[in-house]
Amino acid sequence: SFIPRPHGKSFVHRSELKQAKRIVVKLGSAVVTRDECGLALGRLASIVEQVAMLQNQGREMMIVTSGAVAFGKQRLRHEILLSQSVRQALHSGQNQLKEMVIPVLEARACAAAGQSGLMALYEAMFTQYSTCTAQILVTNLDFHDEQKRRNLNSTLHELLRMNIVPIINTNDAVVPPPVPNSDLQGVNVISIKDNDSLAARLAVEMKADLLIALSDVEGLYDSPPGTDDAKLIDIFYPGDQQSITFGTKSRVGSGGMEAKVKAALWALQGGTSVVIANGTHPKVTGHVITDIVEGKKVGTFFSEVKPAGPTVEQQTEMARHAGRALASLDPEQRGEIICCLAELLTEKKDEILSANRRDMELANSSGRLSQPLIDRLSLSTAKLNSLAIGLRQLAVSSRDSVGRVLRRTRVANNLELEQITVPIGVLLVIFESRPDCLPQVAALAIASGNALLLKGGKEASNTNKILHQLTQEALSIHGVADAIQLVSTREEVEDLCRLDKLIDLIIPRGSSQLVRTIQRAAKGIPVLGHSEGICHVYIDNDASIDKAIDVDSKCDYPAACNAMETLLIHRDLLRTPIFDQIIDMLRTENVKIHAGPRFASYLTFSPSEVKSLRTEYGDLECCIEVVDSMQDAVDHIHKYGSSHTDVIITENEETAEQFLQQVDSACVFWNASSRFADGYRFGLGAEVGISTARIHARGPVGLEGLLTTKWVLRGEGHTAADFSEQGSMKYLHENIPVPQGSFS
Repeated sequence: SFIPRPHGKSFVHRSELKQAKRIVVKLGSAVVTRDECGLALGRLASIVEQVAMLQNQGREMMIVTSGAVAFGKQRLRHEILLSQSVRQALHSGQNQLKEMVIPVLEARACAAAGQSGLMALYEAMFTQYSTCTAQILVTNLDFHDEQKRRNLNSTLHELLRMNIVPIINTNDAVVPPPVPNSDLQGVNVISIKDNDSLAARLAVEMKADLLIALSDVEGLYDSPPGTDDAKLIDIFYPGDQQSITFGTKSRVGSGGMEAKVKAALWALQGGTSVVIANGTHPKVTGHVITDIVEGKKVGTFFSEVKPAGPTVEQQTEMARHAGRALASLDPEQRGEIICCLAELLTEKKDEILSANRRDMELANSSGRLSQPLIDRLSLSTAKLNSLAIGLRQLAVSSRDSVGRVLRRTRVANNLELEQITVPIGVLLVIFESRPDCLPQVAALAIASGNALLLKGGKEASNTNKILHQLTQEALSIHGVADAIQLVSTREEVEDLCRLDKLIDLIIPRGSSQLVRTIQRAAKGIPVLGHSEGICHVYIDNDASIDKAIDVDSKCDYPAACNAMETLLIHRDLLRTPIFDQIIDMLRTENVKIHAGPRFASYLTFSPSEVKSLRTEYGDLECCIEVVDSMQDAVDHIHKYGSSHTDVIITENEETAEQFLQQVDSACVFWNASSRFADGYRFGLGAEVGISTARIHARGPVGLEGLLTTKWVLRGEGHTAADFSEQGSMKYLHENIPVPQGSFS
């Protein structure tokens, strides 16, 4: 299952790390030990679990561990304190203990005392996972002496062949003190002065695919961690060394970050990929190694190849900078950009449709996409014309968006407060299959003055690329082309969701699975959207037969999130002509029917019974269930629905109004298709999605949902002390009427 890489060539991208077969995990002293308190048992246990799991996948795992000196130091200190207290007790009596002095402990003695205990611990932990370990102690001589080097190499290969995890450490009981600045001596020699250089030397010697170096820092920063502008470097290239400055070394280890980088670059030069990451973070330690091997953005990845174009972090910075310029444009200028994009959609339709055909051909030949996703992927001239109309509509409404005054208050004399609309900041929109989403969302971002990152699926990459180029062409008429960025399809969604310091709002457009994945992954960033579109149509006993048999809600576009998934029918309609006609109409449209439990109980030969009443089919399928009353229908919707869109079909106005008031969904309709739940059909011009959240925007989210507010106070040297009991001023708090369309 692991594709062998060319000899001497490291992996170019993180995503390739899944193919790493031979992996060296280096554990720094800060990872293995806790300050003054012995070994970090919890951390070690989770690291051992991950290494054992990867070993059981068929990989060849090796550990280079620190901790013998630190562990031995703690053991010896304990012994010395114990013996001193015993001696004092004998000489002075128990009540006259003098303050005990701990001598400076020699590192080699500490290593000798700690090594066996450290190894015993590893052995006990790995035994829990039926994994065998072996201890190997090495010194510089073992690499410099050709015979010893061959012996070491042979031993390690034999252990790996027998599915044993070698645990390697420098033999600190006999090593001489390290010589300063002797890490690198030419290409072929790296001095073993710490476990970073040992791990690098060993990884190259054993032709390892990957070296994971864990310490107590997140990775490599462009300036010392803790300084104001320090940024974690995601991918580091050998040519980037001059762009970083180094801080201090780890709190307990012997190798500083400079030593780690030198060792990493040496290993990279030898053909081994390297990731430096934090192995001490309590929330991350439990999956840091497996995350790295899965290609997730953890720590700093060392690569010999610099990919074309900016990193996603750089794209975000560029978008934020250009987004501020976009927000400061006149509303008319933003409208001009949107109109220009609308023109380009029709002017360049042949190029767009040609790119879309390429995507469709690839999707059909791969066989990996379901029919609903292929339907969403498809573009047509009619779809492009409809998009252009929606964009022009939006261009008009965008003229009263950013900077609109919502309220104005006279706080005191010559002290006026305004609440005005402003952009949210940087939006990340992640969408599956639907390339028509790109110009819609882009136009809404332009209208609301927001910067935008777009992440489309691989299946629509050709179409998305041309649509993004046209969007940037439109933006460039006012010099803000960088405000909207298309993120590489190589970027993992979960990694993007971790950019909480760069992204202000995530909007997923796609399957319920995609939305749930993003909601779980986006710990610090709000997510706007809905995970499911389980829409109901309830046919009341007072329904008109013509309205009841209209199946537009299901059949107009079954893949849409606003298509009906469950049809609720009043019990009194069973075995009536209206019921028979509804069933006949669904069968005519080739809709597969699943029976709810109550509906099935009324039938001798029922259709297949539903597995769950909470199912989004996204196809020509639906569930039919029987209810006793309108109230019963409302209860069913609240129990099994997704708060998206729910409909009542009835001629009884009182029943309808009760339904509209009681159903707690983003959209509730009376005698109208659920398919009207759409920003374009509501007259919003376009939408970024439909939200079922309780705060901020709800329902189809258009321009208004992409704005937030800020408070602007204009005074003349007012101070809070002026309004104290001894002060000379009094609060007025008078509301000032705001004329329609007022701007700050």
